[in-house]
Amino acid sequence: MSHADCCACCAGPIAPRQVRARFHFHGQTIYVDHVPAWVCIHCGEQYFDAPVYKRLEAIARQRERITETVCFPLAEYDMVLD
Repeated sequence: MSHADCCACCAGPIAPRQVRARFHFHGQTIYVDHVPAWVCIHCGEQYFDAPVYKRLEAIARQRERITETVCFPLAEYDMVLD
């Protein structure tokens, strides 16, 4: 991918960034910090070059070696709002 490409979701411009990537692999989700990505300036959609994606897969395959966990609030979409 190059800086000349645009977002497939909104056609906005994309720029290189370091992100916390949410990565789904075999029914599980992991988060990986400091991942090089192309990010849409308008909608935030993230894109990864093929070597980066392959590295994320390799990290996910060895998820038992991940020692740090993060917690965050999780709401149900249909929760009652006042």
